[in-house]
Amino acid sequence: MRVRNATDLLAGLLFVAFGAAFLVAAQSYPLGTARRMGSAYFPSVLSLALIGIGVATLVRAWLVPGPPVRAVAGKALALVTAGIVLFGLLVQGAGLGLAVGALVLVSAAASRHFRPLPVLILALALATFSILVFVKGLGLPFRTIGPWLGGG
Repeated sequence: MRVRNATDLLAGLLFVAFGAAFLVAAQSYPLGTARRMGSAYFPSVLSLALIGIGVATLVRAWLVPGPPVRAVAGKALALVTAGIVLFGLLVQGAGLGLAVGALVLVSAAASRHFRPLPVLILALALATFSILVFVKGLGLPFRTIGPWLGGG
């Protein structure tokens, strides 16, 4: 049987690969049980769900015809990846707010419809939301303002 949708094939392979990688990484933590979950329980369940979505997408690649794969958007891929790396580099030293803002600004530049003012508003809104939810609401140990900016 021939692949009818190369896009679904590639997406399914990507889902399965990420799911399998995170499932393997989660095995170094205790799993626990459904009643008393260990630190690997939730990542393992999510990894299995991701693998399931990947398998369903792979099956769809053989059943549903789709458009041919076009050129890879290299600039967009590079900018989104750079945004994620920048977030990882900034979150400890500059704080969660600035790291989220930088992630949004750099990643949004990957869009063909990039407009600076709406993106700045979105970056501010998401940074505020992240601080309120993760630091204030959930009490996660992120600094809102990092030591690079004079925070504690």
